Amino acid sequence: MNSMTTSLLSLIIGLSLSSCNAQQGNQAQSLPTQSTPVGGNFENSSYTYYGIPAVLTSVDTSAGYNEGGQKLLITGKVYQSDGKTPAPDVIIYYYHTAPSGRYEHRVSEPRSMPPNEKGQTHGYLRGWVKSDQNGSYKIYTIRPGVYPTRDEPAHIHLTVKEPNHLSEYYLDDIVFDDDKLLNSAARKKLKNRGGSGIVRLLVTDSIHIAEKDIILGLNIPGYPIKESGSIASGLNIGEDQPSFIPYHAYGPDKGKRTCPVCKYGRYHGLILFTGNKASWDDIKKWLIFLEKESVKREKYLKVYFVYGNSNNYSRSDRELQLEQLGKELNIQNTALTYVPSFDDESTEANLNKINPEAESTIILYKNRRIVDKYINLKPTPENFELLTKAMENTKGEFFYLPGMEHD
Repeated sequence: MNSMTTSLLSLIIGLSLSSCNAQQGNQAQSLPTQSTPVGGNFENSSYTYYGIPAVLTSVDTSAGYNEGGQKLLITGKVYQSDGKTPAPDVIIYYYHTAPSGRYEHRVSEPRSMPPNEKGQTHGYLRGWVKSDQNGSYKIYTIRPGVYPTRDEPAHIHLTVKEPNHLSEYYLDDIVFDDDKLLNSAARKKLKNRGGSGIVRLLVTDSIHIAEKDIILGLNIPGYPIKESGSIASGLNIGEDQPSFIPYHAYGPDKGKRTCPVCKYGRYHGLILFTGNKASWDDIKKWLIFLEKESVKREKYLKVYFVYGNSNNYSRSDRELQLEQLGKELNIQNTALTYVPSFDDESTEANLNKINPEAESTIILYKNRRIVDKYINLKPTPENFELLTKAMENTKGEFFYLPGMEHD
């Protein structure tokens, strides 16, 4: 790890420890659960506020951070249900097992709690943060261990309480993409409550970093989300961009069936989906802009065009059509791909949930996580600037940081 990375991480860790020291004292009364329940009941929800400090900050350090184990930073932003508007003053409660895989209890630890009637506790590796005015938060802790029974992947429990009349509700547990127990069956059970809980680690010599954004109300039963009124297409911001295998007619993987999200890695990926309603004039304008962005951002952006027009579909005609388009526009970096239709199961294009009635659907993802989405966006200079800003705003704190490795 180079000196720039070391200095930056030392500064971040130092700031976090000073914030933690202020947060551990002055225990407050337990906060009452509010009267409008959402999200359903969950185990030991009453412990959410047990020992909560009187003053919360956006940074917390668990009691085990300096006791051994793999150091872990969980960082991200909390957003309103649109996935774009930062949500300040949201309380996030976390707890997890020790490296032993058990919820260890320590009498001397002020955050610990006595066992309930079933002998269960949340353990001493627990704490709270409150999102700042930008929706940001940081949790410094250690990586949890797997239960001794090895029947679940290692995980960190999360509960949120918004500054409104709604009750607290639980989110999908944070789980780790490199965990061998997180197999296909385990992944399919995930509900994406508040967004996907799967994190992919950025690794340094001293600490692992997991970026975890939270979308309030996403996939939470009973949550009062207002309808946008616009046409629906694609998965939600905060969910994982699924793997699928379109045909590549032109570009770096010409002649192959390559999964965009699997091929790319941890930086930005952008997918432009167009189908039956597409305008070729609009498509060309988008591709010219996106090709320039891809060249400018080098490895930090990979662009895919996925054409899903099911009208008069012919594989040979479609390949010829996209190949001619690539040559006409002198495409070098952008992958021009196609699927028989957006409902097609052979390419798993159906997993994207693209509405064929939409003129276009633009999905921006990072680390497999969908971080922005636009439907029927016209290729105008104003919208080119909008998309450029979206890529800048969703890079994250560690996007260009040198010395980072992906798990």
